[in-house]
Amino acid sequence: MPNKPVVIGVAGGSGSGKTSVTRSISQRFTDKTILVIEQDYYYKDQSHLPIEERLNTNYDHPLAFDNELLVEHVKKLIDLEPIDKPVYDYTVHTRSEEVVRVEPKEVIILEGILILEDPRLLDLMDIKVFVDTDADVRIIRRLLRDIKERGRTIDSVIDQYINVVRPMHLQFVEPTKRYADIIIPEGGQNHVAIDLMATKIQTILNE
Repeated sequence: MPNKPVVIGVAGGSGSGKTSVTRSISQRFTDKTILVIEQDYYYKDQSHLPIEERLNTNYDHPLAFDNELLVEHVKKLIDLEPIDKPVYDYTVHTRSEEVVRVEPKEVIILEGILILEDPRLLDLMDIKVFVDTDADVRIIRRLLRDIKERGRTIDSVIDQYINVVRPMHLQFVEPTKRYADIIIPEGGQNHVAIDLMATKIQTILNE
């Protein structure tokens, strides 16, 4: 392992394909090389709130995330120290008592809609990526995912998109594109961009 892991931030709107990009990059390396840390694991603990208030959480707002803990964990991984990654339980809308022991690796990919929003995280990244996908494609992907995987109704997904996801995207997610070193249109389908990313990572690892 090099003296310092390579830290990569992968951001983009909900349904943009950032998870596909992260997976495609990871598949070009061994499991011993790449560690993926999803920002979704770092939603704030809400156990002190009644369930009625937890149900109103806006998960697309920067304040929903415990970035203090995320920054602390990334710094530990950079220092080659293991961390206990939190687990978020969506059934009760708060952090689980369970944690996952995570060991540092050569490449750390931080993935999430607002991973480029916090200056403290930006300072820790070697490469910053924004996955840029048209809004109509993103809403269709979100519809299919939430209906198939989460048992949501079409009306509830569209209502949430119009009232929460879209305004939060325009206010907080889209502006972080300016901080990206690399913008990848169309997510995981952009094989050329992913190949270039993998080549760049390999070059850094070989130095």
